[in-house]
Amino acid sequence: MHLVHTLAELRELLAPFRKPAFVPTMGNLHAGHIALVSQAIARGDVTVASIFVNRLQFLPHEDFDTYPRTLQADCAQLEAAGCDIVFAPSERELYPQPQTFKVHPPAAIGDILEGQFRPGFFIGVSTVVMKLFTCVQPRVAVFGKKDYQQLMVIREMVRQFALPIEIVAAETRRADDGLALSSRNGYLSPAQRQEAVQLSHALRRMAGQVQAGVAVAAAEAEAMEALAQRGWQPDYLAVRRRSDLQAPAGGEPMVALGAAKLGATRLIDNIEF
Repeated sequence: MHLVHTLAELRELLAPFRKPAFVPTMGNLHAGHIALVSQAIARGDVTVASIFVNRLQFLPHEDFDTYPRTLQADCAQLEAAGCDIVFAPSERELYPQPQTFKVHPPAAIGDILEGQFRPGFFIGVSTVVMKLFTCVQPRVAVFGKKDYQQLMVIREMVRQFALPIEIVAAETRRADDGLALSSRNGYLSPAQRQEAVQLSHALRRMAGQVQAGVAVAAAEAEAMEALAQRGWQPDYLAVRRRSDLQAPAGGEPMVALGAAKLGATRLIDNIEF
């Protein structure tokens, strides 16, 4: 496996290949990330994972400075998984000058749910993913369904810019108790870790209620209240249609999405139904 830090090194290594498969990450890897890499390996002639903590997608009060940087451990996991190239640029390498050109997703998908509570988040995500796409020039890129709205934003960006990239959606990996794997789970105390699975439970209950005929607004309000009574600070628990994350009109495939703080740690999850 090759670890490279510059765009020149990356392009030299990629020159012989025709179908790079790509997994962008912010590092601090877990089994969910490695599952994405495994899917990528099966779809390309060379597999690239990037590790870059992207300042553009963090709000001023969020955890950019304290976000875990674990490059050595990450590389060991990626090498064991069969990844060919790890691209780990510095900020100066990826952003040699202020990134004043940015990708702005349409408000209908970028300013709702996560975008409402983290203004500008999807601008930062879209901009860095577009830049990484230009660096790697993949034919396939694998993203996890855990970041459901992010997946949809990237898919739409690829479609509208006519990028020659197949976006593959990988299922969310979960712990034995059902908690979605996340780098931020490491922030949880032992007691919080036991409690954290309640977010997925709340989403499943909410989905079940809607399937049983309960009004969406009533199911959402009940789920929000149930988590709040357990000491969470929920931002949203919402039922949306999968196609565009707008309010369901009935009959179409749906997804229950949620984001809530447990102590100082903000967790997200979703359940398709």
